[in-house]
Amino acid sequence: MANPKEKTPMCLVNELARYNKIQPEYKLLSEQGPAHSKIFSVRLTLGDQHWDAEGTSIKKAQHSAATCALTQTTLPKPSHRSPRHPGKNPDNVTHTVELNALCMKLGKKPIYKPIDQLYIVLFIFFLISYYYPFPPVGPVLYQMELSIGGQQFHGKGRTRQAAKHDAAAKAIKYLQKEPIMQQIAEVKEPVQENLNKSEISQVFEIALKRNMPVNFEVLKETGPPHMKNFVVRVTVGEFSGEGEGKSKKIAKKLAAIAVLEELRILPQLPVIDKIPLRIKKKSKSIIKLQTSPEYGQGMNPISRLAQIQQSKKEKEPEYTLVTERGLPRRREFVMQVSVASQNAEGMGPSKKVAKRNAAEKMLELLGFKVPQPQPPKPALKMDEKAPAKKTGDGRKVTFFEPGSVEKAGIVNKEEDFRVPFLSHQQLPAGILPMVPEVAQAVGANQGPHAKDYCRTAAPNPAKTTVTAMIANELLYAGTSPTAEGILKTNNSLPHRPHGPLSRPSEQLSYLATIQGLQVEYKDFPKNNKNEFVSLINCSSQPPLISHGIGKEVESCHDMAALNILKLLSELDQQSNERTANGPMTGSVSNVKESLIVLKYELVV
Repeated sequence: MANPKEKTPMCLVNELARYNKIQPEYKLLSEQGPAHSKIFSVRLTLGDQHWDAEGTSIKKAQHSAATCALTQTTLPKPSHRSPRHPGKNPDNVTHTVELNALCMKLGKKPIYKPIDQLYIVLFIFFLISYYYPFPPVGPVLYQMELSIGGQQFHGKGRTRQAAKHDAAAKAIKYLQKEPIMQQIAEVKEPVQENLNKSEISQVFEIALKRNMPVNFEVLKETGPPHMKNFVVRVTVGEFSGEGEGKSKKIAKKLAAIAVLEELRILPQLPVIDKIPLRIKKKSKSIIKLQTSPEYGQGMNPISRLAQIQQSKKEKEPEYTLVTERGLPRRREFVMQVSVASQNAEGMGPSKKVAKRNAAEKMLELLGFKVPQPQPPKPALKMDEKAPAKKTGDGRKVTFFEPGSVEKAGIVNKEEDFRVPFLSHQQLPAGILPMVPEVAQAVGANQGPHAKDYCRTAAPNPAKTTVTAMIANELLYAGTSPTAEGILKTNNSLPHRPHGPLSRPSEQLSYLATIQGLQVEYKDFPKNNKNEFVSLINCSSQPPLISHGIGKEVESCHDMAALNILKLLSELDQQSNERTANGPMTGSVSNVKESLIVLKYELVV
């Protein structure tokens, strides 16, 4: 309601019921709709009459029913009663109060002066009373003189207060005709806006509009601790003002008042009209009714079925648990949904899924379109351009037997992939055997020294043992007597290093130089962070690949080289196992999966 003092329809109904000596009764009939937008239906009973109304809340529904009752009731209505004391209405403003407010705006002070002649009348009556009887006297009138800025106004009344009101009323009529009041009326709105703003806020507001800095500074602090006196200066651009008070707050306020007078004299800033943004609303080309078969295809079937029933103003669907079967960890629930006279059942591993399936079947029975279930997306993105494999086009895996080296060369390369024996339990984290797919991914088969990785030659047991000895000595001592002996016998190799080697990358480079191995590093940034990932390829028998992670490229190289050195130190043990048991072959698909995991770690 616009006026808060206006009586509400429910209040008027209560007065009507009290006048007719009956009791009003409100009854909630029903509530419909989802939780966020319910519709309530309320019935109002007055005697033998009933009125029904709806609303988005119970209170609004009650008011609507009360409004209908007031307009349609046949009960006698009470007559409107005027207030008992019209003069004591707090909303009525007396003329003296209104004049005081007007004088404050004009900067003038009203002065009241009584003019009483009662003592003269009494003296005359005293003299005449000796000779003549006392004559009848009429009612005594009081007079009041009001002075405002050199203007006098006279008022009369049966009391002095009434005389003051009369004089104030005459002064108000006169002052409202002055041209200064018209100027006050023109600037009335900005004054009203600044009534709730302090002087300090107004100073900051003006300074912000004119891009001027504001600085408050305490100049002086005098007086005893319990009666301090502060002097504060405020500087706004080129203007400044001072204020003095018993607290810093009062002093700041007085200083702001002083500088505010100077700021208000400044010329007004040009008004820049803002161009409103043009927002074009898209018109809906298709308006789907809730009862159409296409309505709500992207919604949850349970919510969709409930809204369809609400739009039809029918009973909402009821779900019941029919049975629960299966093992404790492989439960299967059967839910039944009932709509009118139709029933549908749905099954699922949980009650929620079974309820959803039952709702979908019910929608199909009612003639609504249900979207077809889409196949789940794979966890890893596969190549869409790769042709689909045909049934029976799988690659064959053959096992190596001693004495069959000559026969192995006859087998087609596309059908035989022999993976060097590397047990997953012996491999440290990040070490993968070098198979053709891995070599192609990291670029090991590129460059002038490219080799054919599709067919790995049989390792030399003697060279493998020497490589393992050198790697083991470098890991634990930083120097290798075996490598120094090889350097003495072979003059073509570079000279031995001075002192022990501390970094694993230097140790691996030293080992590769002696044994004729090729070591290649490839560096990548890790997911836009301050970290790097380095891949290392080692052309040993079998070829190895590893990676290292660190905040610097050197630390990544050291980490990857350390993994390769540890694996090279164990090659002689693996060679002995291969001699006894024969090399084991692994599935290419397993190696591909390991490669995918390594690529994922690089991205992360």
